[in-house]
Amino acid sequence: MTRVTDPAPRRPRGAAESLASIVLAFESIIAFLGGLVIYGLKALPASVPPWWGIVAGTVVAALMVLTTRFVRYRWGIAIGWALQVVVALGAFLVPSLAVVALIFGGMYGYATIKGAAIDRRNARLAANPPEEA
Repeated sequence: MTRVTDPAPRRPRGAAESLASIVLAFESIIAFLGGLVIYGLKALPASVPPWWGIVAGTVVAALMVLTTRFVRYRWGIAIGWALQVVVALGAFLVPSLAVVALIFGGMYGYATIKGAAIDRRNARLAANPPEEA
């Protein structure tokens, strides 16, 4: 008879990691849809075939999903910021992507900055638990 072993315990995730992952995952859907909009509006220069809009949107979306695995590291957060810049640059092709860049860029900024503050507070409380009265 085989014995079922318990799975390995999950690594604890901080607030910054969790929140940044959520924002990037949802934004990946919007990045893909943005690529479809670029294709549908034929917003690329005439020398570039329109289907490259779909390719670009798919690549950016895939990179965002991939980045969710690395936001636990500082360089992962930086890659997330670079992807925010890529979405903002898409506004040169479709101006409405500027609204997307502002909304998701703001959410990503809040997730990384406020999440890091929450993580620091939690670490401080874990090191020095408050005394109960």
